[in-house]
Amino acid sequence: MSDPTPAVPVVLDLWCELQCPDCHHALTDVHALRARYGDRIEVRLRHFPLEKHKHAYAAAQAVEEAAAQGKNWPYIEAVLARTADLGRTGEPLLLEVAEELGLDAEEFDTALIDGRHMLIVDADQAEGKAIGVTGTPTYVIGGERLDGGRSQEGLRERIEEIADRLLAGQG
Repeated sequence: MSDPTPAVPVVLDLWCELQCPDCHHALTDVHALRARYGDRIEVRLRHFPLEKHKHAYAAAQAVEEAAAQGKNWPYIEAVLARTADLGRTGEPLLLEVAEELGLDAEEFDTALIDGRHMLIVDADQAEGKAIGVTGTPTYVIGGERLDGGRSQEGLRERIEEIADRLLAGQG
């Protein structure tokens, strides 16, 4: 008798940028989805820095450095909680958050200077453009793109409908 194969989590790609106030509000939905689905849903941040936000590209690179140091989501959430501060202070805030989380801020600074994470950010942005992402937040789940932008209303419910359908189809 064999053990049943564990279900593969449903992937929710969140096209986001850390200087975007709408992405800050999207965190409420991310928390609710994680609370409801636990490890049955995998939320992946995908970078889509917008030109209108001067520090978004550096912030995306900083997220990748946080991931390399093992604190991807804590870093994302800490910076998103301070989108207005990021707009005012830029890279010093990115280093400050790294220090607050016990990460190696010197390594963050070096990563921002040497651009070691630029390819990941560029690849995410290119993929986003290829699938029609024009703004943030944008969600992709089960091949369906849901644009957040100015109104998050009804998005979580739509994501839940798709996730429930996908999870039901695994059984």
